[in-house]
Amino acid sequence: MPAPDRWGETFGDETVAAAMIDRLVHHAEVHSLKGESYRMRGRSELGRLQTGNDSN
Repeated sequence: MPAPDRWGETFGDETVAAAMIDRLVHHAEVHSLKGESYRMRGRSELGRLQTGNDSN
Protein backbone atom coordinates (compact mmCIF):
# COMPACT_ATOMS: atom_id res chain seq x y z
CA MET A 1 0.00 0.00 0.00
CA PRO A 2 1.41 3.40 -0.90
CA ALA A 3 2.19 6.02 1.71
CA PRO A 4 -0.72 8.37 2.51
CA ASP A 5 0.97 11.28 0.74
CA ARG A 6 0.91 9.27 -2.52
CA TRP A 7 -2.73 8.14 -2.48
CA GLY A 8 -3.61 10.88 -4.95
CA GLU A 9 -1.25 9.26 -7.46
CA THR A 10 -2.74 5.83 -6.75
CA PHE A 11 -6.34 6.91 -7.25
CA GLY A 12 -5.55 9.33 -10.06
CA ASP A 13 -6.84 12.45 -8.30
CA GLU A 14 -5.85 13.92 -4.92
CA THR A 15 -9.32 15.35 -4.29
CA VAL A 16 -10.99 11.99 -4.91
CA ALA A 17 -8.42 10.23 -2.72
CA ALA A 18 -8.98 12.73 0.11
CA ALA A 19 -12.75 12.32 -0.14
CA MET A 20 -12.50 8.52 -0.04
CA ILE A 21 -10.21 8.58 2.98
CA ASP A 22 -12.46 11.11 4.70
CA ARG A 23 -15.47 8.82 4.31
CA LEU A 24 -13.54 5.78 5.51
CA VAL A 25 -12.25 7.40 8.69
CA HIS A 26 -15.23 9.65 9.46
CA HIS A 27 -16.39 7.57 12.42
CA ALA A 28 -13.06 5.90 13.11
CA GLU A 29 -11.24 6.07 16.41
CA VAL A 30 -7.55 6.87 16.23
CA HIS A 31 -5.31 4.86 18.51
CA SER A 32 -1.73 5.95 18.90
CA LEU A 33 0.47 2.99 19.73
CA LYS A 34 3.90 3.23 21.24
CA GLY A 35 6.54 0.62 21.76
CA GLU A 36 7.97 -2.25 19.78
CA SER A 37 5.84 -3.78 17.04
CA TYR A 38 5.08 -7.45 17.66
CA ARG A 39 4.99 -8.00 13.89
CA MET A 40 8.41 -6.46 13.38
CA ARG A 41 9.83 -8.25 16.43
CA GLY A 42 8.72 -11.57 14.97
CA ARG A 43 10.27 -10.66 11.66
CA SER A 44 13.66 -9.88 13.22
CA GLU A 45 13.57 -13.15 15.20
CA LEU A 46 12.83 -15.06 11.99
CA GLY A 47 15.73 -13.30 10.27
CA ARG A 48 18.14 -14.32 13.03
CA LEU A 49 16.99 -17.93 12.84
CA GLN A 50 17.32 -18.04 9.05
CA THR A 51 20.85 -16.59 9.08
CA GLY A 52 22.00 -18.69 12.03
CA ASN A 53 22.67 -15.64 14.21
CA ASP A 54 20.51 -16.84 17.10
CA SER A 55 22.30 -15.76 20.29
CA ASN A 56 20.44 -18.24 22.57
